Amino acid sequence: MDRERAIARLSGCYVTVPTQYHEDLEIDLETMRRHVRFLVDGGIQVGTGALLAGGAAGDFSMLTFDERLQITEVVVQAAGGRVAVVMGGQTTSTRELVRLVTAAGRVGAEYVQVSPPYYFAPTQGDLYEYFTTAAAAAAAAGVGLILYNTFWTSANISVEMVERLAHLPNVIGLKWAVPRSDFMEFEQALVRFAGRFCIIDNQARFVTSHMLGARAVEAHPCNYWPEWGVRLWSLLESQSYVQVQEELTKVLMPFYLLWQESESYTGGDGHMDKLCMELVGLGSSRCRPPTRDLGPLYREKARQMLIEAGVPRVV
Repeated sequence: MDRERAIARLSGCYVTVPTQYHEDLEIDLETMRRHVRFLVDGGIQVGTGALLAGGAAGDFSMLTFDERLQITEVVVQAAGGRVAVVMGGQTTSTRELVRLVTAAGRVGAEYVQVSPPYYFAPTQGDLYEYFTTAAAAAAAAGVGLILYNTFWTSANISVEMVERLAHLPNVIGLKWAVPRSDFMEFEQALVRFAGRFCIIDNQARFVTSHMLGARAVEAHPCNYWPEWGVRLWSLLESQSYVQVQEELTKVLMPFYLLWQESESYTGGDGHMDKLCMELVGLGSSRCRPPTRDLGPLYREKARQMLIEAGVPRVV
């Protein structure tokens, strides 16, 4: 695998494509196709971003194995090579992980995002075997791996574990956040690994991470305002860091504050993205249960948040 090319195709705004449903909660593939075209036409393309299909904001835990493949294949087809596609590979089973990674290559994904298995608490030895098994399957399938530190639901991936895995040629990305930062744990990984991986900032510390070599940022507002994400990435690349922080304070922080408030009502990941998509006139739906529909309680709050942030197309 050409690592430099793989890193370049992963760089920019890392956008999780929400999974859309019909009223009976069966997958709505046509609405997903339209949304991918909206993102690409809005500028999320190679060099400015990548798309994640079937990630947490894509309801991966509510989907069957076959649905995960369907969704990824549709996103790949709609992207048409204009933007790289990552397939979400979170699972509790090493056997299923191998099946997911193998299938990802078959449906055209360029990368698979892999997290530590959840529910049971794996040891560091368990994790190493889990990731190396995934890497072997990925090498056979011709796809890259992105290690995702989901410490809030599973074991923490330590900097030492990343070091052990850094020699694997097809481990391309590190989607990074840490449970604490008082001893600069977040920065430690950036300093040590920015030259070897495409580090994706999943902690909204975009200025610091970009300064230290991160090549991508997790940006939920791209789902309803892709042009903002493209502009934000341009500001980062030009090192206009004061303007970047102003944009984060104006657009990203209110989104997260409302999401945080909504967590007293329901859990999940993509629900706020989908509500905001609805409010700018895009095809959207609720999430599958057990996530409850946010609309009745949060539609007007979300509308005001979007208007105050300057989001266009609010209906």
